[in-house]
Amino acid sequence: MNELSRREELSLSGAALRGAPWKAAAVGGGAVAAVSFGLGAITGSADLSWALGLGISLFALIAAIGAVAKPEEGDRVTRQARNWSLRHPWKFALLPAGITAVLSYPVQLVLDGEDIFGAAWDSLWSGALVYLIAGILTLTMKGRAR
Repeated sequence: MNELSRREELSLSGAALRGAPWKAAAVGGGAVAAVSFGLGAITGSADLSWALGLGISLFALIAAIGAVAKPEEGDRVTRQARNWSLRHPWKFALLPAGITAVLSYPVQLVLDGEDIFGAAWDSLWSGALVYLIAGILTLTMKGRAR
């Protein structure tokens, strides 16, 4: 069996994410960010960068899990990519983790006032957490793959 290159694996992950529930992910992430910031404002510990980071992480998780939850839906390419993702959950989870790290970086840099290395470090940790959660949740759905 031929091994796939890293580029081909990312392409398959992207194809699987093509049918992700992006609207639900945006609403879910935005709602969690708003609630987190609102509760922080009520208790006097509001932190906009924390709330946005939490919302971004949840956005990526909802998109990732929603993308592979129904592997039989979508066109042929999307179905094949989703089945590959379910058979390779840790490789699939790299893309949502990368999305989280990339989206979190400007939030950490601008709103949290960190330097470029501190913002990168915090963004990588956010991505690592999404990688772990997305990988475990995708692994639990592995039986859905054909």
